[in-house]
Amino acid sequence: MGPDPHLKWIVSGMVLTQLLACYLVKDLSWKWIFFWAYAFGGCINHSMALAIHDISHNVAFGNKQAKWNRWFAVFANLPFGLPYSASFKKYHIDHHRYLGGDTLDVDVPTDFEGWFFCTPFRKFIWLILQPFFYGLRPLYVNPKAVTQMEIFNALVQFSVDFIIYYLWGLKPVVYLIAGTLLCMGLHPIAGHFIAEHYMFLKGYETYSYYGPLNWITFNAGYHMEHHDFPSIPGCKLPMVKKIAAEYYDNLPQHQSWCRVLWDFVFDDTIGPYSRIKRICKLATENQ
Repeated sequence: MGPDPHLKWIVSGMVLTQLLACYLVKDLSWKWIFFWAYAFGGCINHSMALAIHDISHNVAFGNKQAKWNRWFAVFANLPFGLPYSASFKKYHIDHHRYLGGDTLDVDVPTDFEGWFFCTPFRKFIWLILQPFFYGLRPLYVNPKAVTQMEIFNALVQFSVDFIIYYLWGLKPVVYLIAGTLLCMGLHPIAGHFIAEHYMFLKGYETYSYYGPLNWITFNAGYHMEHHDFPSIPGCKLPMVKKIAAEYYDNLPQHQSWCRVLWDFVFDDTIGPYSRIKRICKLATENQ
């Protein structure tokens, strides 16, 4: 356990790459804006979302520098075009503390989602709309007061958006936001949203994936290992599996995030309802 000394440099390079991309796309036609948003910018932004996930566990600067992690997450957020990092941190701790908790873990789809998105076509639409459900569901399921960090996150984000718009026009801003929304929907990397906790096999709630997409997602596929040891940075999760191989090797695992998306859409036994939901007792500060 402890900080990842390389994470801040990798994230900084990704932010600068997206800012350079903003300059390069400013004169492209709209069709190429959306093409590169999906094929390139979306991959970086989704990878950045998973870096923000790691930063929310204080692995950029360590637990003793929690504020530095919060501020750095706001910096990592810049290529998204929309404020995200502070709100993610606020809800993600509940996901670990109350996994599958009714009204507490906002990763679990609502009853409406499970009831309505139940056919292959509707599940396909649900995947496309996933970033909207992911972003708006917390406001309905478990609304929380807006924090000062969320206000700071929004002010910084929209200020940078305005600067990009002032310097290079509307297209780079659309490139960033489109990449964020497209990469969290029907995109190969977005398969991890379904792969992590949807019950593909009865009795198994969390699954890992050990394939090559881990190389660009900070080992987000090592999800069982992450839930067992959330303070271990992604770069060291393969070491966890190696050290404790007897605990992980025989558990069900996914071989492909693309296959996960395919099975989710076309397997009648899998859908938004395929999550374990439980009633959790709220923890108190003294506990």
